[in-house]
Amino acid sequence: MKSSKYKQYYKEVDYIESLSNLSNKHNYLINRDNPEVYLKRMRHFLDLLGNPDRGLRFIHITGTSGKGTVTNMIHEVINCSGQKVGSFTSPFVTTSIEKIKVNNKYISTTDFVKIVKKIKPFIKKMALSEYGGVSYFEVFFAISLLYFKQQKCDWVVLEVGLGGRYDATNVIEKPIITAITNIDYDHTDILGKTLTKIARDKSGIIKSGSVFFTSEKRRSILNIFKNTCNQYNVKFNTIPVSKDYMNNNISLVKAISKELGIKDTYINNGISSARLQCRFELIKNNPKIIIDGAHNKAKIKSTLDNLKKTKYNKLHLVLAISQNKDHLAIIKQLIPKADYIYFTEFRNSFRKSANALNLLELSRNYIKPNVKSFVDNNSKKALDLAIKNSKTDDVILATGSFFLAGEIRKIWHPEESVLNRRNAFN
Repeated sequence: MKSSKYKQYYKEVDYIESLSNLSNKHNYLINRDNPEVYLKRMRHFLDLLGNPDRGLRFIHITGTSGKGTVTNMIHEVINCSGQKVGSFTSPFVTTSIEKIKVNNKYISTTDFVKIVKKIKPFIKKMALSEYGGVSYFEVFFAISLLYFKQQKCDWVVLEVGLGGRYDATNVIEKPIITAITNIDYDHTDILGKTLTKIARDKSGIIKSGSVFFTSEKRRSILNIFKNTCNQYNVKFNTIPVSKDYMNNNISLVKAISKELGIKDTYINNGISSARLQCRFELIKNNPKIIIDGAHNKAKIKSTLDNLKKTKYNKLHLVLAISQNKDHLAIIKQLIPKADYIYFTEFRNSFRKSANALNLLELSRNYIKPNVKSFVDNNSKKALDLAIKNSKTDDVILATGSFFLAGEIRKIWHPEESVLNRRNAFN
C-alpha cells in the first residue's frame, strides 16, 4: 500500500502516466510515417516552457547496450570533480524520480510536484496544438530540463530513450560530447531490422560542434559514424576495445572524461564509486541473489561474462522476457547455462510480459538433461521457490527483462525507502 506521505507525488505520477494511454496518432512507438514530428513536438513544448535546454552543456549517450552504465559513470566522474551534474535516464527501476538526478540525489518529490503543477497548463495547450499531445517520456524529459536549469547544473548527461535521431532527447541543439557505445539488434520493430539501419538511426545524435566517441569496433558500422562526423565536421574518436563489455564502458568513460579536462584522480574515483541498480546487482548473499535487466542479445552476453567471474555451484535462473523482445536470442544464450529454471512473468503498465508457459515451450530444445524447470507467473513466488531449492553456494540470477529485475529489487528496496533517501542504495 502506498504511503500517504507521498500522496501528491503519486497523484502527479499517475497524471503523467495517464498521458501514455491517450489515443495519439503521433505516438512514437506506433507511427513512423512522419518521425520528424516527434522532434518538432518536443521543440514546441520546450518553447512554451521557456526553452530550459538552452544554456545547458550536454553529453549525449546512446547505443544498444551499456548506455545507462556509461551515463551513470560519467555522472559520477563529473560529480567527483566538484562540478554540478544532472543526468536523465530511463527506464526507472522502483520509482519515477530515479530518472532525474543531480549529483548524489534524485529530484525531491516536492520539487517534482511543483514542476508538474507548473507545466500542466502547457501540457493541456500541447493537446490542442498541430503536433498533438505530449507523451509520458517527453513530459519527463521536460521536467528534467527544468530541474537541471533550476539547479544551475554545470553539465547534463542525457541517456537516449530509444534509438537516437528521433528520440525526444535529440531536440538539444549543441551537445559538447556525443557518444555511441555499440550497435546490436534491439527495438528492431522501430529502428529497423538491420544493424546498418540501427546504426544510422543512432548516429542521428551526432551534431556540429560536438566531439564524438564510440566503443563500437566493426568497420562497416564505424564507417557510418565516420561519414556522419565528416558531414558535420565533428572530431571522430574510437576506443580500443576488448571482449569485456565493462572494460569497454570504462575506456569510453575515461576518454570522454579526459576530453572534458577532468583529472585522472577524479576519473578513477568516479568510476570506482559508480553503482547502478539492476546491472548484475548483488542483492543478497548465501545464496547469492543477482538481478540483471539484460533484455537483448548483447546485454545477455555481458551478463554471462559477469557470471563467468562469479564463483558458484549451481545456477538457478529466474526468467521473464517482454513480449516485444527476441525471445529465442535470449533463451539460446541463457537456458543452457542453468541448472534450475523458473519461468515467470512481470506486472508492468508500460510493457507486456511474455507468457511463462510459452517461454518454457520455446526453451525445451536448450534445456540440459536432468535440469528441473518450473513455471509460476508470479515473480515473487518464482523467486521464493528458487531460494527454497538453492544451497548457500549457489547463484540465483533473475534476468531477461529490466521490468523483472525492478520488480524483484522492490522486495529489498521498497519504493518509499528510495523516496526517503532520494538514492537507490542504502
